[in-house]
Amino acid sequence: MKDKPVASKNLPKWLEWAREIQALSQTGLKYSADEYATQRYQRLMEIAAEIVQSHTNLQKEPLLNNFLEQPGYATPKVDVRGAVIRNDKILLVQERSDERWCMPGGWADVGDIPSEMVEREVWEESGFNVVAQKVIGIYDANRDGRPLQFYHAYKIVFLCEITGGIARPSEETMAVDFFKFDDLPPLSSSRTNERHLTDILSHLRDHNHPVVFD
Repeated sequence: MKDKPVASKNLPKWLEWAREIQALSQTGLKYSADEYATQRYQRLMEIAAEIVQSHTNLQKEPLLNNFLEQPGYATPKVDVRGAVIRNDKILLVQERSDERWCMPGGWADVGDIPSEMVEREVWEESGFNVVAQKVIGIYDANRDGRPLQFYHAYKIVFLCEITGGIARPSEETMAVDFFKFDDLPPLSSSRTNERHLTDILSHLRDHNHPVVFD
């Protein structure tokens, strides 16, 4: 039976519309063999960029260029995160980008096995060697955190076990530390949020707890 998720935050309608228009245009440009249709898809891509520009401080041209660089059929990106526990504390890294804390992880690379990807991300960002043991949950990443991101993404959180290594920061992280679940530093909520941590605790308390998914 599916484990009931915590109610997620609704996306603003302008972002839903812009995202859908961009995705349809991207897919249309991939498969269109007609010049007239190609022009219409490019115009729809411009409209998506104009919608985002009208609701943010971002400029149309860089947005449009970024949209046009996305290849092929539009599909969600994948973010992997490692939940690493030691002495009832969770491993968090401090991101250089916003100086807030999160579970180590990042975007999955094409060609990588998901479990190997999260193991490498944990090592690169924290200095610890780990083995992925189980999946905690699969989340709609854009509805649980802030700031909002344009491209749709899924987040996979793995429970991992330390096998070696020592704490050390990286090019992307400023600091590495373990924290009690009831005494956490400021979180980078688009990367790690309270729902993820609650689900991790549920799995720690009950090893037969079902995988959470949206």
